[in-house]
Amino acid sequence: MELSELKKQLQSQLSDGLVLVIGSGLSCAEGVPGMGALGHHLVAHIPASLSEDDGKLWDEIHPLIEIHGLEAALLKVPPTPSLEAAIVQNTADFIATAEASIISDVFNHARKLRLTKLLPHLIKPEHGIPIVTTNYDRLTEIACEEAGLGVDTMFSGQFASKLDPIESFWGFCRNVTLVGKTVRYKFAPRANVFKPHGSLDWYHREGNPVRYAGSLPLPRLIITPGLNKFRNGYESPFDKHREKANDAIDKARRFLIVGYGFNDDHLETHLTPRIRAGVKTVILTHSLSDKARALAIANKNVIAAEYSEQGGQTGSNIIIESAEFFYSDVNYWDLDGFVEGILKA
Repeated sequence: MELSELKKQLQSQLSDGLVLVIGSGLSCAEGVPGMGALGHHLVAHIPASLSEDDGKLWDEIHPLIEIHGLEAALLKVPPTPSLEAAIVQNTADFIATAEASIISDVFNHARKLRLTKLLPHLIKPEHGIPIVTTNYDRLTEIACEEAGLGVDTMFSGQFASKLDPIESFWGFCRNVTLVGKTVRYKFAPRANVFKPHGSLDWYHREGNPVRYAGSLPLPRLIITPGLNKFRNGYESPFDKHREKANDAIDKARRFLIVGYGFNDDHLETHLTPRIRAGVKTVILTHSLSDKARALAIANKNVIAAEYSEQGGQTGSNIIIESAEFFYSDVNYWDLDGFVEGILKA
C-alpha cells in the first residue's frame, strides 16, 4: 500500500465516537519503568521490610521473577496480604519517583508529553473524551490538563477527594439555559479518565477511597500484577472505574490503542469482542504482543503499527487489511511520530 493511502486511512480513523485505550507502553516511552525494571526493583528492595514468614515466601517468589517475569511469578506463588501490601507500596514508590522527574520536566517546559500533542487533533465531544488506562501513574491526567482539558476521575474535592461520580460530573457544568421547555447544559471540555487498576493518588482512608496528589502514610489503592487483579477489580473504587471503562468500550465507534498488550482480564471481556465485531481500531506500540498481532491479522477493521528493522533500515511494520507492509524511516508506531506524520500532514 502506498504511504499516502495509508495516511488517509489512518486520518479517517480518528473521528467521532473515539475511545482511547492507553497501556504501559506509552508511559514507558515517557520514562516510567516497565514490568522488567519493576521486577528487578522489587527483588532488590522488598526483603528488608518483611516478616519471617513473608521472607520465606518471598524467597520462593523472587527467583521466579527473574525467570518468568513479575506477573507470572505472582501467579505461580500467590503472596499473602501482608506481602502483597509490601509489593504495592514498593511498586508505587518506584513508579512515583520516575513520575516525579517527568512531571518536573513538564512543568519546566523541558518536555511535552506525547498524549498532550495528540489531544488537540481529536474531536472534543460534549460528554468528554473517554480514556481508559491500565497505568498507575498520572501522566494521562497531566497530559490532558496540559492540552487545556479538564479531567474527570470521578473523585470530587481538593484535599482528600472522595469518590463521587455525580458530584465530579456536575463540577464541569459551566452554564444552564432554558430554550423553550428544554434545559441545555454547557460543560467544560474534558477527558473522562478511567483507571481500573488504580492510581498513585488513590489511598485507603478509614474504610473509604480518597484521592490525594501527594504522598501519605496510608495504603495505596493499586492492583498489582497477579491473582489479586481479578479480586480487587470488584472493590471500590476499582469497580466504578471498571464499569465506566467497560461502558465506554461498549459504546465506542472507534478505538485508538496505544502501548497496550491485550493481556488484561478486566478489559478483554469487552475490548476484544468489540474489535472482532468490526469497531474501527488503530493500535500503536513498540512491539505487538502475540494477541495484538493475531487480532490485527484476523480483522480487517484493525490497523496496527510497530517498530521494525529490515534490510539495515528502521521504520514501521504496519498491518492493514490483514496484510503486512514495511515503511522505512516512518515511526508511526510511536505516538510522537503518529502525530507528526499523520495528523500534522
